Amino acid sequence: MRNSSLVHKFSWVFSDPVTMADKVVLLDTWASMFGMRVRIALAEKGVQYEYKEEDLRNKSPLLLQMNPIHKKIPVLIHNGKPLCESAIIVQYIDDVWSDKAPLMPSDPYERAQARFWVDYIDKKVYDTWRKMWRSKGEEHEERKQEFISIFKQLEETLSDKAYYGGDKFGFLDIGLVPFYSWFYTFETYGNFKMEAECPKLVAWAKRCMQREAVSTSLPDEKVVYDYVVAMKKRIDSEK
Repeated sequence: MRNSSLVHKFSWVFSDPVTMADKVVLLDTWASMFGMRVRIALAEKGVQYEYKEEDLRNKSPLLLQMNPIHKKIPVLIHNGKPLCESAIIVQYIDDVWSDKAPLMPSDPYERAQARFWVDYIDKKVYDTWRKMWRSKGEEHEERKQEFISIFKQLEETLSDKAYYGGDKFGFLDIGLVPFYSWFYTFETYGNFKMEAECPKLVAWAKRCMQREAVSTSLPDEKVVYDYVVAMKKRIDSEK
């Protein structure tokens, strides 16, 4: 069950016809933390684009055509050519719109490290959350502790820096900050408080939210929670 007002918000901001030479279209769904990455990157670069909201229970022919391998969002279509996987898309945006402040570190080692940690996020956070979400009893407690440990590791990696790249907001920040809009959902289902577990990480997220590109790209945490509750009810009813 999508939140129509939020979808309208994104459509109103981003769906005006693209009149510049570069035609940019984003296939996405509003609650996707992976789609949020792309929205933030586009906003940071000041790229105008057309936003197309996808119903993942009834995927559009365009999505199936543009991402026939995984059939997932987000998909960025640039001048008719599709790009898939959010981390790859963000790097592509950084390369193509290089006239704006870079998102990737300039140092090769730091770039490699940023890619490593985004890959860590992609392999760990969402899958562990889903396992916690679907589990009960002792297994749920084990999954919760595993889930919290992932964020503790990410907090340790942040250390005392303002952003993951030091004093510059960049690629790794974009890779992680969309999950902030899901923190309330994680906490509610896991019965813990992220700020108590990872205070530096929460402070970092709030700092990121001061950036317009982030605050306008992330949905309200309570709206995300309502969406997840409705989704779980639907899944349970279909069993």
